[in-house]
Amino acid sequence: MIKLLKFCTIPVSDQDRALAFYTEKLGFKVSADQRFDESQRWIELQIGNSATGVVLFTPPQHADRIGTHTGMSFKCDDLEKTYAAMVERGVEFLGPPRRESWGASAQFKDPDGNLFVMSE
Repeated sequence: MIKLLKFCTIPVSDQDRALAFYTEKLGFKVSADQRFDESQRWIELQIGNSATGVVLFTPPQHADRIGTHTGMSFKCDDLEKTYAAMVERGVEFLGPPRRESWGASAQFKDPDGNLFVMSE
């Protein structure tokens, strides 16, 4: 039976730039960084203590997905505090956190324009 989601892939145009963003601005940790083929590396990142990670890799047939809505939502303990810290580090948000009847969230972009949601 399926136990968990191991990783999600984030399509990126420049792996070095993406690696710097995800580690320096978001605080993710490198769990694997190895040559995949002559043009790309397999870069797997750990998110805090989560069992699910992200991979900075773009299969050639998925290059058109770079800079789109990822459908990924990251959870944090304190949305306002995390938002402020990320803004201070230069992360681009579409706007400040919004509170709705279902909860609070904010949307941010990576250097390629990939869009993510962050919530409590």
